[in-house]
Amino acid sequence: MFVQLKRIFLLSVLLNNGARNYHVFMFLRPNSDYSTSWLPMNALPRLPGVTIFLAKISVGLGGLAADDGDDDQTSDGLSLLNSVSSRGKYKCLSCDPPNCTPREPCVNAFQCWTYYQVDQLSGETKFHRGCTVNEEQARFMCPTVASTTVTYSMHCCNGDFCNNGTFPQHLRKVGEKEDDTYVWKLTLAIIGPIMGLLVTAGLIVLCFLKWSHNKRLELPTSGNSAYLAVPHDFVPSTHSNLKSQDGYLEMTSGSGSGLPLLIQRTLAKQISLAECIGKGRYGEVWRGIWHGENVAVKIFFSRDEASWSRETEIYSTVLLRHENILGYIGSDMTSVNSCTQLWLVTHYHSNGSLYDHLNRNPLTRRHALTLAITTMAGLAHLHSEIVGTQGKPAIAHRDIKSKNILVKANGTCAIADFGLAVTHSQTTGETCIAPNTRVGTKRYMAPELLDESIDMNCFEALKRVDMYAVGLVLWELARRVVSNGIIEDYQPPFYDRVGNDPSFDEMRKAVCIDQQRPVLPNRWSSDPVLSSMGKLMKECWYSNPHARLPALRVKKTLIKLARSVDQSPVGGQIV
Repeated sequence: MFVQLKRIFLLSVLLNNGARNYHVFMFLRPNSDYSTSWLPMNALPRLPGVTIFLAKISVGLGGLAADDGDDDQTSDGLSLLNSVSSRGKYKCLSCDPPNCTPREPCVNAFQCWTYYQVDQLSGETKFHRGCTVNEEQARFMCPTVASTTVTYSMHCCNGDFCNNGTFPQHLRKVGEKEDDTYVWKLTLAIIGPIMGLLVTAGLIVLCFLKWSHNKRLELPTSGNSAYLAVPHDFVPSTHSNLKSQDGYLEMTSGSGSGLPLLIQRTLAKQISLAECIGKGRYGEVWRGIWHGENVAVKIFFSRDEASWSRETEIYSTVLLRHENILGYIGSDMTSVNSCTQLWLVTHYHSNGSLYDHLNRNPLTRRHALTLAITTMAGLAHLHSEIVGTQGKPAIAHRDIKSKNILVKANGTCAIADFGLAVTHSQTTGETCIAPNTRVGTKRYMAPELLDESIDMNCFEALKRVDMYAVGLVLWELARRVVSNGIIEDYQPPFYDRVGNDPSFDEMRKAVCIDQQRPVLPNRWSSDPVLSSMGKLMKECWYSNPHARLPALRVKKTLIKLARSVDQSPVGGQIV
């Protein structure tokens, strides 16, 4: 049996000398490579992948038959002969492959053709010219004017010697498409998994960084009293309960500004920093814009996290809100340029600190008394404990100085900076001192701090430290009061004894050993207000802590002094 065929094409049926046997030419396309075979009538070139076989069959009236049969079959054969007896009218050039060796022109052709072939295995090229003298063959070989594939090109034409032109070229080199497809598939097979791994690794790294960032921002709920925990079923409202280490405390805010810790991770994103208005050893202070209003943003260095935590806790204390305590908005921990920043957001006061105000402006008696009275009102509120269902612990500031007192637009003062503050409750008798490596300002340190004789567990002793610093602040205020046309330039306490940045030993020698205190100018003795303020500040900076006046007593004395000033509106405002 012949090789398996893909297609079978019947080309023509020729009558063999009037016999009953017919010779049928069939084109068979095998699965394997082909071999060259040519038609005897010098008609057909070899087509790619096509082998021509000659089969001898007998045609009977009922189908295939033996060689012998009835003569009636002759009429059928004659009809077939008549169907193919027509002859062509063209003359064509003819040459043999592979190099188109010339031979006799073919005549009586139906079509002329030019043929070009590239062997798929060897890459050998073959050139051929010829003609088709059988009409049925012409219909098969030249269904269109030209035919082109990867391995061969064939062009058919009508006319005498019309195939005397250049050989048609195939569209591309052998294997070009296959090679391009292979390279593309290979590249995709290599790059695809690599890109997948890179994307997966990137997503893993991104998730890890986000988890690490959230972990770093998450505030602990135990082990540090500087943080407050929010219960899982908490619903924000104006009278919401927060869960602390000791239980539930009903809180509004230290300054009546809500619950800042609840927005700790979003507050920084809502604030646009406008300008830096102050720098210190522990951080910077910026003016920011929050909901269209100015706010003060105190940015702590990451190494001073203890101060930020302590100040956040103090500001969150119930009933701390007071007109002479700096208004608190919230705290936040954010990341800027891969660096962690600790933000404390408060009300903004354009006049700056009392230190700045005294450097820029001289004071009248009434203005000086207003500044002094409001400062003492804020400190007295801190030192006082409020006992009740919604109470407030007593608070010692421990860093009173003119730079930590802000001047509001209405000429009153507000105490700020609670990074060193200490709380005390008479109910429990406990004095809460947060661990902090920071120390107070050495220039304003009381003698018992300088000689280290203070009992840090005694809350009353810490309040007396504040009163010593108050005496120095009153001295700074009084120096800038105009009296009889005379005024002194602003100077910090002990400016004539120590340098701009005194050491601990220098201050101990001046205050403890030499028993030095700021000098009272002689002109104060002729002014009743300044003279009274001079006596008051002396009672605040006694070396013996127990002899110092408490904050409430100083406040009442200053109010009484303000009422004695003719046409003074201060007394009515403060009382």
